[in-house]
Amino acid sequence: MVQLVSSLFITIIIKYTMKQTTLLAAFALAVTAWATPSAEACSDLIVGKKASVDGSVMISYSADSHTLYGDLVHYPAKAWGKGLMLQIHEWDTGKPLGYIPQAAVTYNVVGNMNEHQVAITESTWGGRKELHDPSGVMDYGSLIYVALQRSRSAREAIRVMTDLVRDYGYYSSGESFTIADKNEVWIMELIGKGPKKKGATWVAIRIPDDAIAAHANQARIHKIPFGDKENCMYEKDVVNVARENGWFKGKDKDFDFQKAYNPYDFSGLRACEARVWSFFRTFDKSMDKYKKHIMGDASEEPMPLYIIPDRKVSLADVREGMRNHYEGTELSMTNDPGAGAYKVPYRWRPMTFKSEGREYFNERAIATQQTGFVLIAQMRSWLPDAVGGILWFGVDDANTAVLTPMYASITEIPECYRRGNGSMTEFSWTSAFWIHNWVANMAYNRYEPMIRDIRPVQKELEDSYVDLVKNTDAKALELLKSSPAQATAYLTEVCGKVANETTARWKKLGEYLLVKYMDGNVKKEKDGKFEENGYGQIVSPNFPGYSQEYYDQVAKSEEAKHLEVPKKDK
Repeated sequence: MVQLVSSLFITIIIKYTMKQTTLLAAFALAVTAWATPSAEACSDLIVGKKASVDGSVMISYSADSHTLYGDLVHYPAKAWGKGLMLQIHEWDTGKPLGYIPQAAVTYNVVGNMNEHQVAITESTWGGRKELHDPSGVMDYGSLIYVALQRSRSAREAIRVMTDLVRDYGYYSSGESFTIADKNEVWIMELIGKGPKKKGATWVAIRIPDDAIAAHANQARIHKIPFGDKENCMYEKDVVNVARENGWFKGKDKDFDFQKAYNPYDFSGLRACEARVWSFFRTFDKSMDKYKKHIMGDASEEPMPLYIIPDRKVSLADVREGMRNHYEGTELSMTNDPGAGAYKVPYRWRPMTFKSEGREYFNERAIATQQTGFVLIAQMRSWLPDAVGGILWFGVDDANTAVLTPMYASITEIPECYRRGNGSMTEFSWTSAFWIHNWVANMAYNRYEPMIRDIRPVQKELEDSYVDLVKNTDAKALELLKSSPAQATAYLTEVCGKVANETTARWKKLGEYLLVKYMDGNVKKEKDGKFEENGYGQIVSPNFPGYSQEYYDQVAKSEEAKHLEVPKKDK
């Protein structure tokens, strides 16, 4: 009987993960799909080395998808024989696309970073459908992971990626890539040339060391500084492709990449550029001058590609940036009617709905429920590569994820992050993805009280990793002097231990939340334990009900008339 109940419980979690009925959706009579550039939308935040507190380069990424299982990929370093071919599979679907020659030597890759502290992330913006090439071999995901296996610097990665699409064709739609190493970071925007032309047209801009940048499913590069060879790279026909298709007329110096290949529409501004704005305004309050633009007015001046922050940016700042739901702004998702009784900053798909002939939409924030994994790649130039590159990695929603340090030189993936330990249709109690989804999906239903219990545990764990990394760095550096192999083995052991122990701690948190908030009540606590009456039974729990704001909202509705208690006769 216990086994049957457990199986039913797991089946329910799998089936209904990432689904919800909000107050707004309950009012909807019909729903339509919002024309966002990508249903699998991602967010990237970028910090140059002189803009960060410790001098590291940092880039972040949320792999947002309704179908992506959150695991940590690993490609071991290897010397290959001559004449071998590598089969390319589309990253999103697994579809085989073709073959390319295998490199003679490939580097160790852990997630989105390699052993040389090169990291690559992305966000999809779609763009001109006419430029899709169904015969292309390289999709955006394969470009990332093949380039990481073959590149020792960001500039080399750009060359590898653009050579691959030139020689074998580009299969995906418009894409923004963040390409970074321990010294610099670039944004490259790339789109195909159409079915009649092999390759892709692209431009890459180096972000200044003292700046921060971001992109979120909308092309962001406008004017191209063609004469600045040190900080700009581009495909030679980047302007001509637009001219040939009638998307640009004028001189090269006036060419605008975004306008030509991914023109603004309402969703591109409100669902995409607004996410960039939410990050920028944290470090520059003057960004509020772009509010009309991000609210959907394409005629307004666009935001810059990068800004100089008003203070140095820390790792904790980037973590908080990835957990953003527009808090502190008029777009805050906890304040509109869809937040319901528990101030939930989440809205289930689809993103638009209709009611009484009018169409409405839900905000799209950086933190979102349908996330496979989230990361912050931190590249530290003052340390040897074997120690300097850390991928702060977590799974599921960035808001409730715990980012654990994964050194880019490790040779084994922790069990909780391992491919094959669970899947999107197979629950596992040792899978970090499923444990985090379990906790998050409980919290989505009673967000306001539960997040108050989640945050201290999340903070305690992540704060403890700061000291852990300091101590681990010191010991690994000492081992590196005499035995690089021992240093790598030590880092692999540390990463495995912290990831698996964190997953176990998150499972304990989930058990605690389930017990504390069962059936709409809140059990009383004393001295860190649930309070008992002295006879082996719990004391009567609290019955918190709902907020007065919610009660007032219910009382004002026409449907509540029959719920009113009759007044007593005087």
